[in-house]
Amino acid sequence: MPIYLDVSPAVHAKAGLGRYADSLAQALLLEAPGRFAFFYNRSGDSHVPAWLDGQRTRSVRAGYKPWRMAVWLGQLAHLGFDRLLPDCELLHATEHLLLPLRGCPTVLTVHDLIFNLFPQHHKRLNRWYLNAALPLYCRRANAIICVSEHSKADLLRLWDVEPAKVHVVYEAADPRFQPAPPEQVAAVRARYGLPERYLLTVGTIEPRKNLSRLLDALALLRRQGQDVRLVIVGGLGWLYHDFMAKLERFKHRDAVVRPGFVPDADLAAVYSAATLTVLASVYEGFGLPILESMACGTPVASSQAAAMPELGGQAARYFDPEDVEDMAAVIGQMWRDADLRQEMRQQGLAQAAQFSWARAAQETMRVYESVR
Repeated sequence: MPIYLDVSPAVHAKAGLGRYADSLAQALLLEAPGRFAFFYNRSGDSHVPAWLDGQRTRSVRAGYKPWRMAVWLGQLAHLGFDRLLPDCELLHATEHLLLPLRGCPTVLTVHDLIFNLFPQHHKRLNRWYLNAALPLYCRRANAIICVSEHSKADLLRLWDVEPAKVHVVYEAADPRFQPAPPEQVAAVRARYGLPERYLLTVGTIEPRKNLSRLLDALALLRRQGQDVRLVIVGGLGWLYHDFMAKLERFKHRDAVVRPGFVPDADLAAVYSAATLTVLASVYEGFGLPILESMACGTPVASSQAAAMPELGGQAARYFDPEDVEDMAAVIGQMWRDADLRQEMRQQGLAQAAQFSWARAAQETMRVYESVR
């Protein structure tokens, strides 16, 4: 009987959740060949990853919101969706959506509780749904994986969840993230119109990414006479209109480049070309750009909030995400000090190497063994 992974986030390319589902699934296939089958919802603009070709798969075709409601109502009514996953040995839900099953144990990954902790940063309907449904999914799951100790602590503090069934398994940078050769750096610099030196921030544009304060820090640095430029990589998420309006009015608009979404084939070189990467978020359940940047040899200035210090360790420099002057001071020191950046480059490469998807797959398999 196969272990099923719900890889719907990977099929729908859902930024961080999609990267998690995609990377973990491929690592598990290497760790335990022949053990896995894959489930996904084919709603909307789904795009099945190439690595799923030839794998055992099951799917449904339903709209995203109707499918979420169907799963939640199924859990409330104690229905069994087992016919969707024949001969299931175990189901691992890689996003915050757990199919109700009677015949096999389940594992649920909880990435963060941002919708609960920062309700102003989520759409109202999504916030309502997750606050109503996710506690139920956590109670019904036989085991829960959190992607950081901070997310685990939030979960245990906010909801009545049995501590013994909650496990921490860290994500990692994909192996393609490594220092890019000069010719590749030159190619992406020309392709996206990147400055010779720039700050880089990577992530979907949404309020918790704190990009408005990052613009304020950029303005402060430029008023101090530093020719700092900012590259913002990432698609539009939600509640982004205020930031986009501020960006259009920004006095130093010509110092900001926004190429939008950049495919993984180019992203490592975009990291490698940057002078430093900044992650200014007020909250991250994990914070993958920290490890991706370090793996590419680019130093990181990071918010000190939530899980981010767990990833950056001693290799990053930290600031208060709500203090623009502190943010600008940390960024400015790194921008000016080439020796500091070189030291941080070496520390960052070593820090990123401590995380791997092979290790994540091994630890995830141990979680499966605990509930079988």
